[in-house]
Amino acid sequence: MATVAEPQSAALPLPGGSQGAAVRLHPLLTATMRGPEAWFLRQEGRLAKLRAFGIGTPKDQWLTVPVPAFWVEHPTAGHVLVDTGLHPSAAVDPKQTLGRIGSLAFKDVEMTADQALPAQMRAQGVDPAQVSVVLMTHLHIDHASAMSEFPQATFLFSTREWEAATDDGQLHGYRRQQFDHAFDYRTLDFDAPGSDSFASFARSYDVFGDGSVVCVYTPGHTHGHMSVVLRLAGREALIAGDAIYTLRTLTHSHLPARMEDTHHFRRSLREIQLYAEQTPGALIIPGHDMEYWKKLDPLY
Repeated sequence: MATVAEPQSAALPLPGGSQGAAVRLHPLLTATMRGPEAWFLRQEGRLAKLRAFGIGTPKDQWLTVPVPAFWVEHPTAGHVLVDTGLHPSAAVDPKQTLGRIGSLAFKDVEMTADQALPAQMRAQGVDPAQVSVVLMTHLHIDHASAMSEFPQATFLFSTREWEAATDDGQLHGYRRQQFDHAFDYRTLDFDAPGSDSFASFARSYDVFGDGSVVCVYTPGHTHGHMSVVLRLAGREALIAGDAIYTLRTLTHSHLPARMEDTHHFRRSLREIQLYAEQTPGALIIPGHDMEYWKKLDPLY
């Protein structure tokens, strides 16, 4: 289907890299939402699918989960984001942002105006217009909602994710109005010869050519999902996105209720588990785990 946006293949490395660079990471909570535990941690049995959609489970037993975004400060490349969280309008009327179908999937959204990603950056003295690069783990509603707030930035996402987002539609978690903008969109083809391995991950791209920000391919949750490895001072961080909703998926291989590709999800999960084993000091951040989120520092 035709789009206003015309993504181009990324020419890496992007400008601004510097040898040995380490970045600073701000995990930011843009909103919370609620959902049945069985959606995030699959149950077995003939009623499992119904429970995944909350049928038969009282809402007071549903989980409250974070809707995060991440602000990364690179010493020479400037301000980088990983995902954008919810659009500021969701603080007033979530349905305006989520749409009719999205409102059925994303329940009980709670957000204040000062939680929007641009507002949080301004509160720390940074103009959102200074953001140079936005890395999108994937283009689902709760990750891509606020893309329109950063029209000056270069956006990076996988080639396969763009295909999925423009072909699959709202029943697969996408809302075209959120991402179909005439912005500077650059795609990463993880099947191309330029893709390299990184640690336990079979396919990756070094964004700035200095090892500080590496996109690793973790499909399965969506067909083109990617995660991001950051070099911090003294350790690494893996922003896993929805390749793992919760820490339990990492530690116990407990799968979620729904995946676009179960085989690829399992393979990506194994690569993350191997990374955790091989990099014991790494900070690994799941996509929607509130208990884990509460333990995060405001700055790494």
